[in-house]
Amino acid sequence: MADIASFIYLIESIYFYMILIYVLMSWLPSVRESFVGEFLGKAVEPYLKPFRRLIPPIGGMLDISPIVALIALKFVASGLVAVFDFFID
Repeated sequence: MADIASFIYLIESIYFYMILIYVLMSWLPSVRESFVGEFLGKAVEPYLKPFRRLIPPIGGMLDISPIVALIALKFVASGLVAVFDFFID
């Protein structure tokens, strides 16, 4: 069970940092158009898009949807570990 939990948390951590880097790169448009920016956009935008549809920007400028997406990612990873723990033990 520890191997499955470690793997889930590893994938969650990698995706967490991918989202974080992608959001930080949005402040630098020239970097966002690079190969890394395009790669992160293709990997992260499908996950962020539903959150952006549900949560409008505050004041038209501040987008908090990535924060909610990161919190949801943590909950999903913990939920998956709990489900695997329940069925495997």
